Amino acid sequence: MRIGQLKAEPRNAQEVTRMLAMARTRLSDAKLSNLSLEGRFTSAYNAAHAAALAALRWHGYRSENRYTVFQCLTHTLGWPANRWRVLDAAHQKRNLAEYEGYLDIEESTVAEMCALVQSLIADVQDLIAK
Repeated sequence: MRIGQLKAEPRNAQEVTRMLAMARTRLSDAKLSNLSLEGRFTSAYNAAHAAALAALRWHGYRSENRYTVFQCLTHTLGWPANRWRVLDAAHQKRNLAEYEGYLDIEESTVAEMCALVQSLIADVQDLIAK
């Protein structure tokens, strides 16, 4: 907040629910073996972003920077740095793909992302259930 990366905005439970639904759908897409590896990575990344943004929105904030949403997982869900940094690394890979046309990923990267996103979605569900 102090450096202008977050904007306070009233919680919207319907928006949070929609974001979680989107995260689940994109995670399902990431697990489809008939999609390209790049498509599966993008789906896993987008699922992670939607779920992390849902947690941020639940706490009454919004960010215009994707990486900030992942960094805030320490505060929104109590995630340790070693967990959210995997998502931050995925963000960097996503940016290389989007802005430079370069994406070097392996099957294990997508599998790790899917497992982490599944955990992220569960943690957000627990947050809103409290």
